[in-house]
This record gives sequence, structure tokens and C-alpha cells, in this order.
Amino acid sequence: MEYNFLSATVLLILITDPLGNIPLFINCLRGVAPHRRIRVILREVAIAFAILLVFMLVGDRFLRMMSLTDLSLRIGGGIVLFLIALRMIFPHPDGPFGADTRAAEPLIVPLAIPALAGPSALATVMLLTSQAPNKMLEWMAALTVTMIVCAIVLVLAERIQQWLGERTVMAFERLMGLVLVAISVEMMLGGIRTFVHQLDH
Repeated sequence: MEYNFLSATVLLILITDPLGNIPLFINCLRGVAPHRRIRVILREVAIAFAILLVFMLVGDRFLRMMSLTDLSLRIGGGIVLFLIALRMIFPHPDGPFGADTRAAEPLIVPLAIPALAGPSALATVMLLTSQAPNKMLEWMAALTVTMIVCAIVLVLAERIQQWLGERTVMAFERLMGLVLVAISVEMMLGGIRTFVHQLDH
């Protein structure tokens, strides 16, 4: 599957799942003073952005250093994405990552990692750059837009949950999970097709 700026942005928004992360962020920030919540959210989004950007810029070199191929990343990333998508469709009581979210003020874990910059997001940014390194500016722009969307949604998390209601937010999360399942299956099938093609030659 060939990605461009728009499709990469949509994919990254689906994977970082700002709407699905609303309950997690609200729960994590309960112990944080109201006047500090926006600052904490922006800090966590900035940390996630920095981590994803580093993986985007040096991920290809990291793969070569570890003797990993684009093929293994595509299949492995698809499997991780599939598992996380399943937890979005069938929610776990502890959230998609099974983490204890009741901390005074979260730092990096669990909001920046793994809520935003989780395994599937890291695998996806590396996959984008390994498939089309000549489109690096497009991928960076897509990541920037994604993080801006995440910041806006999460800053407005409590209002969005009040406006839409918990059931509507949950329905959106399950819908995004269903789309991610399809994307993850497509990633795995693409990897398997490439592998079979290589065997034939």
C-alpha cells in the first residue's frame, strides 16, 4: 500500500487514537491540579512527538544495525497493531495498555508512552520512512499534524466527553479499532505477499 501525506496523517491519527485516549487521560489527570492539566498534556504530547520523530529519522538505520528488513517490520508492526486494535474493539477494564493510571502527575508513562507513542506508532513511522525515505518531509508534516490534533483533542478531553457522552466516545474508539484491524491485516498480507514473491524468485 502506497502512502501519501493525507493517508499517512489519517493512519497516524487512527494509531495514536486521541479520542480513544480521552478516558485514559482524564483518569490519569484526576490527581493533577486543574491549572496544571493543560501543561501536563502538552508536555506529554511533546515527548511523544520527540520520540516518534527520532524513530522516524533514525529508524531505518536502527533496522539496518539490527539486521531487520522492511518485511519483518511490516509483518511485526501489523501484528502489534492488530492486538492493540482488538483491545480498542473489546475494551479491557484496565484500558488498552493494562496500566495502572492512578498517579499524582504522570510523566512519560503511560501518557506519552504507550498511549501516544506506543509500539504500533513507532513501527508505523519506521515503516513509512523505510518504504519511502525520499518523502521524509511529508512524513514529518503528517506526524506534526497528528500531534497537533492529539493535543487539541486531549486538551478538550473533559469537554468532549461531556458533549458526546462516554458511550459515543466508546463507539468512536471501537469504530477506529475496526479500521485499524483492517489496516493491520493489510500490512501483514502485504508483507506475506512480498515474502512469497521473494521465495518464487
